[in-house]
Amino acid sequence: MSQGLLTVAYLAASLLFILSLGGLSNQESARKGNAYGIIGITLAMMVTILGASGLGLAATLAGIVVGGVIGAILAARVAMTSMPELVAILHSFVGLAAVLVGVSSYLAGDVDRLSGIDKLIHEVEIFVGVFIGGVTFTGSVVAFGKLRGKIGSKPLLLPGRHFVNLAALVGSLALGVMFSQATGSAEGIPPLVIMTLISFFMGWHLVMAIGGADMPVVVSMLNSYSGWAAAATGFMLANDLLIVTGALVGSSGAILSYIMCKAMNRSIWNVIFGGFGATPAKTTGAAEQPAGEVHSISAEETAELMLNAQSIMIIPGYGMAVAQAQHPIKEITSLLRKKGANVRFGIHPVAGRLPGHMNVLLAEANVPYDIVFEMDEINHDFPEVDVTLVIGANDIVNPGALDDPNSPIYGMPVLECWKSKDVIVMKRSMASGYSGVDNPLFYKDNTKMLFGDAKERVNNILSTIQARSH
Repeated sequence: MSQGLLTVAYLAASLLFILSLGGLSNQESARKGNAYGIIGITLAMMVTILGASGLGLAATLAGIVVGGVIGAILAARVAMTSMPELVAILHSFVGLAAVLVGVSSYLAGDVDRLSGIDKLIHEVEIFVGVFIGGVTFTGSVVAFGKLRGKIGSKPLLLPGRHFVNLAALVGSLALGVMFSQATGSAEGIPPLVIMTLISFFMGWHLVMAIGGADMPVVVSMLNSYSGWAAAATGFMLANDLLIVTGALVGSSGAILSYIMCKAMNRSIWNVIFGGFGATPAKTTGAAEQPAGEVHSISAEETAELMLNAQSIMIIPGYGMAVAQAQHPIKEITSLLRKKGANVRFGIHPVAGRLPGHMNVLLAEANVPYDIVFEMDEINHDFPEVDVTLVIGANDIVNPGALDDPNSPIYGMPVLECWKSKDVIVMKRSMASGYSGVDNPLFYKDNTKMLFGDAKERVNNILSTIQARSH
């Protein structure tokens, strides 16, 4: 295949990837966005195969077959609740690939065949690509461990951690200067290897120091890192498609991280270096313990409240994802809407452990898009809501974020569900959420706790509503 035709095909694939991102920006066009992405990657793979020959063709085909089989198995086995950790571990593959491509490019002697400014540029491409890839690799592995529950969600705060990170960065820059001044591959290998080990440490240390409540932002941030690692790999291989695709992923991940941080009223630097969740909030006086007592409610009583309500708000959280309760929730919604109730869903930007996690779950259950609202669209309606049903959510409905300056999440915008007439919170127990922050909502006079497995309790509510509807 001619280079000109290959370039045109890669350009077409890039445009399809841009259309894919545009389609994924909202639920109604998400299927079309996925289709654009599938067509784009299929086109890119086909022209790459046609452009390869000999051993390169055999290796490319082998990689596609092996990767395709692994991807198909993962797609069949992984539940939606495990999607956040799957995304995290896939990011690690991109980071490791950038490291391996950079090191192999240097060992192959590509730099030795260049001179002057061309040599310096390629050395910078290799060094930056390996560094970003190393940080992405170990950072994503740690994120996978935290989301999987293999590593505790509490942040690891080493003494002088900011100085350690700064020293590692300065040391890497110094090694970069040594690497660029090397007269041959043999002389450049030691600084490259040492920098790679430092990048592995930085990725591990940065994510280990981030608490559980910030993991949705971390996943988005690592997505951005993986994109820049892919772009750096594209520069190393002189592959225009990798450069464009990596830049798209990197910039979109960075924008999403910014949007999520804005929704939490925190800066990205505060998320990365803040160590959220390290210690419980320091409170004094009456705020030391939540005031009031817990009021329990049964599933049958919950169903009666919802049947008598005209306006109902449902707030899903990670607990709904774990219990896979979205399908019976959809059935409840349909029955109540048939009876004339105004049923809506309120979604917080960081609900769950992955950006858009709740939206995907509700779409999977065929909940109508037009009754699913973001926090900013729905918050002002809570005073007119008769019943709010909170399913497995904690921090995103915590009033301490607004009125307790000592709370670790103070300043974070939340769904102000306590302003509705009745609030029903579904939880397994009174244990604090993933971030370890207590929630005063549970003790308010208009809040009732429905304890137990979310799917079981939702099915109990559904059965009662079905019986009353006949």
